[in-house]
Amino acid sequence: MFAMKPSLRRRVSLHQGDLTELDVDAIVNAANETLLGGGGVDGAIHAAAGPGLLDECRGLGGCPTGEARITGGYSLLARHVIHAVGPIWKGGGRGEAEDLAETYHSALRLASERGLQTLAFPSISTGVYGYPMEQACRIALNEVAQFLDDHSLPEQIIFCTFGPEATETMRRVFAEFAGD
Repeated sequence: MFAMKPSLRRRVSLHQGDLTELDVDAIVNAANETLLGGGGVDGAIHAAAGPGLLDECRGLGGCPTGEARITGGYSLLARHVIHAVGPIWKGGGRGEAEDLAETYHSALRLASERGLQTLAFPSISTGVYGYPMEQACRIALNEVAQFLDDHSLPEQIIFCTFGPEATETMRRVFAEFAGD
C-alpha cells in the first residue's frame, strides 16, 4: 500500500452524490469501449450532457480498456468529460488490477496534459463490470497518490460515490491511505 503524503491529502477529497452535478474542469466517465453510452455512470453522464456528447463520441472511434479520451461537457457543469474504459472483472487473474490502474493513470495523464485543475472520478469498473469495490478503491487511491506525487495538475481530485455502501468503503480505504 502507498501512503499519502500530507500535501497529497489536501488534494484528494471524497463526495457522495451525483457526479453529473459537480462543477469541475472534468468528470471522468466510467465508459465502455464504444464510448456511445451505456448503463450506470456512463448512461447518466450521456443523459445529463445531452446529444452533443454522443455526437462527439461517435467521431472518436471508441477507446480500448486502460485508455482515456476527452470530450466537451455540453450541458454538464463540468467543462470536459474524460471517458476512461476500465476492465471487466473476471476473477482477478487476467490482469484486471493492472488494467484498472492504467485506466486511472490514463485519465490523470490526460487531465494533466490539458492543464485541468479539478477532476472528479466515479468508482471505475465497480458497477456492471463487477470489480470488487474495496479492491477498486485501493487501486484508485494508490494510482492517484502516486500520480499526484510527481505532478502539479490536477490540483484537486474528487472521488464521487453514489450510495452509502460505496461511500463507506471509499471512506474506510481513504482513511487507511491517509493514515487516519
